Amino acid sequence: MSTLLLFLPPRTRLRALGRAASAADLPRAEGLREYDYALTPDGRQITAEGRAAASALPAADTVIAVVSESDISWRCVELPRAGRQMRAALAGKLEELLLDDTETLHFALEPDAVGGDTAWVAVMSRQWLAEHLAQLDAAHVFVERVAPLSWPDDLPRGHFFEAQANGEDGIALRWSHSEGAATLPLQGGLPRQFFPPGLVHAAQWTATPGVATSAERWLGTTVTVLTPAQRALAVVESAWNLRQFDLAPRARGVRALRLVTRALMRKPWQPVRYGLVTLALVQLIGLNLWAWHQNRELAARREAITATLTGAFPQVHAILDAPVQMQKQLDLMRASAGSVGEQDLEALLGAAATAWPPDRPPTDALAFEPGRLTVSAQGWSQPQIENFRTQLQSEGWQLDASEGKLTVSRPSAQGRS
Repeated sequence: MSTLLLFLPPRTRLRALGRAASAADLPRAEGLREYDYALTPDGRQITAEGRAAASALPAADTVIAVVSESDISWRCVELPRAGRQMRAALAGKLEELLLDDTETLHFALEPDAVGGDTAWVAVMSRQWLAEHLAQLDAAHVFVERVAPLSWPDDLPRGHFFEAQANGEDGIALRWSHSEGAATLPLQGGLPRQFFPPGLVHAAQWTATPGVATSAERWLGTTVTVLTPAQRALAVVESAWNLRQFDLAPRARGVRALRLVTRALMRKPWQPVRYGLVTLALVQLIGLNLWAWHQNRELAARREAITATLTGAFPQVHAILDAPVQMQKQLDLMRASAGSVGEQDLEALLGAAATAWPPDRPPTDALAFEPGRLTVSAQGWSQPQIENFRTQLQSEGWQLDASEGKLTVSRPSAQGRS
C-alpha cells in the first residue's frame, strides 16, 4: 500500500535566522504552495520524490503530511479530565505558558493520552495548518494524518542537518529525548554541555549526506546518513497524528470507508488482520470438512439402501432409485400374493368408510386411480370436511379438498418428512 509523504513548507516569518524578510516576499511564498514529497510503497524505501503543486502530486493509497520541526513546540502537562471539552481545557491550562493567543493555536495530544495523564502536547499555528489542509483537500489530496518528524521520546535521537545562522552556512542539530525536543546550532560550546560521553553512545545519531563527516568529527562517533526523505520514513509507522479536535478529518461515505480500510492496513492492526485471515481459513476448512463428512454419511446410507435392495431382491441388477425400485418390488410381491396394498381401491375405501361423518349419506359417485380416491363434496359443510380430514390424518391418510371434490391418499414421502 503506497504512502505519499508530503512535506509542509515551514511558516514564513518576518524575521528568520537573523535576517529580515520583506513583506513583499510573503504573498509569493504563500501563493506558490508547492510541496516536496516522497513516495514509498512499503514504508521502507523511496521510489519517487520531487516537488509539485497540490494538483500535480502523485496518487497514493495514504497521504501523510509532515510538519517542519521549526513549526511545532512541545509542552508537557497534566491533562485535564475534560472529555469533549479537552481542547478548551488545554487552552486554559497552557494560556500562561504560550506567547500567542490560544485561539490562534492548534493543540494535539500524544498517542493514547487521556485525561489525568501527564502527556506531551504539540502546539502549532492553527491557521497555517488549516490553510494547507484546505488547499490539499480542494486538490483532492486527502491527508489522512499530520505527523511530526521528531517528538519527545524515551530513546534519545539526534539529527544533524544544514542550516544558516547570521547569513552563513552551518550545521544544526535536532535533539529529541524524554525531556523534550529542540534545535541547537553547533557553533559555540553550549551544545556539548547536553551530551556527556555516556549519552553520546546511548542515543541514535543521523545526519544528512552533506554534513555527515562534520557531524562525526564533532560527535566523536559514527552517524547514520539519511536524506530528508529517508528520515521521514519513520512517520509511516509512527502513532502520532496531529489532526485532532477541530482539524480532525471529517469523512463520509466512500471516503470514510477508504480511511477505515487504510487504518486497518497499518502495522499496529497487523495481528488483527492475521487473526481475521486465520479465522476465515479455519471457517473455510471447517465447512469443507463438514461437507466432506456429510457426503460420506449420505454415501454410506445410499450404499446401505442399495445393499438392502439387492439382498432382498437379487433379480434387480441396475440400481437407479433404490427406494422406488424396492417399493415397486414389494407391490409386485403383494399383488402376486393377493394382498391389499395402500395404493389399492380396497384400502382407500376402508379408510374413507372409517372416517366418514355419521351425518353424511353414502356418496353417489367416486373416482379411483392408484393411490387416490376422489368423492364429491357437494352438500358438505366446512366442519364436516375438517372432521373428515382429522379422522383420516389420525390413521395416516391425507385429504385434499378443491373444486367441490374430496381426495383421499397417502401423504408423500416429502410431506411425511
